[in-house]
Amino acid sequence: MKKRTMRQTYSAEHLHFLKKRRQHLVLVWTLRVGLLLLIAGIWELVTALGWVDPFFTSSPSRIARTIAGLYSDGVLFYHIGVTLWETLAGFAIAVGLGYGIALALWWSDVLREVLEPYIVVLNALPKIALGPLIIVWCGTGSKAILFMTVLVGIIVAIMHMLSAFIATDKNKMLLLRSMGASKFQILAKLVVPSSLPAFISMLKVAVGMSWIGSIMGEYIVSRAGLGYLIVYGGQVFKLDLVMSATVLLCLLAAGMYFLVALLEKFLVKNTES
Repeated sequence: MKKRTMRQTYSAEHLHFLKKRRQHLVLVWTLRVGLLLLIAGIWELVTALGWVDPFFTSSPSRIARTIAGLYSDGVLFYHIGVTLWETLAGFAIAVGLGYGIALALWWSDVLREVLEPYIVVLNALPKIALGPLIIVWCGTGSKAILFMTVLVGIIVAIMHMLSAFIATDKNKMLLLRSMGASKFQILAKLVVPSSLPAFISMLKVAVGMSWIGSIMGEYIVSRAGLGYLIVYGGQVFKLDLVMSATVLLCLLAAGMYFLVALLEKFLVKNTES
């Protein structure tokens, strides 16, 4: 019944297009998974044959055993949870504050002209250089890591959204002004909706910046987390632990990016409807 309804709703050409699109999606995901398995297989093979020393490069099987060992020791999800909480909290704060500050800078030309050079300088500043100051300001706990995560992500969020707000169609803004719209109405009805693609793009960039910030923070000062495992593993030459934590970071970052991609589809679908 559902298939019959779809055939009645869509034309034959559109159904053919949807079929080709599904086939393309299946092909892309097959190639993605196949490439990953190929890399893992070659990596495992060259270490098993002794072409490279697994002490320096590890291997997929050694990584799997290390992760299983962390799980059996009961510390795997603890370290994942610590890093994930720091990253998500820093991501949310950076995006929220960045969006709000960008709105304020769009609203006030004077404020934007005054603060824009400072924002550019802060963006160019290597955040790791502030590590000692962050430790003094926030201590050696999660607050310092959270502060670093926000610091890394907020400037990117501000610059992305401010550029999107400024790029709003001037003719449409002039039309709304001629119809008596207030600045707040222009913001709510035109500027914010038109900046939705830039907002999604900013979220995708902020995902990566949040992970960079949290791991940088854990490099500087941490007692737990995946960054801590990487630092500890490097200090005691447990490179299997370093590679395992890195793989876990890749999986978590990919999952977070996937959630942003789902949000993008949801927002686009609601906008079109």
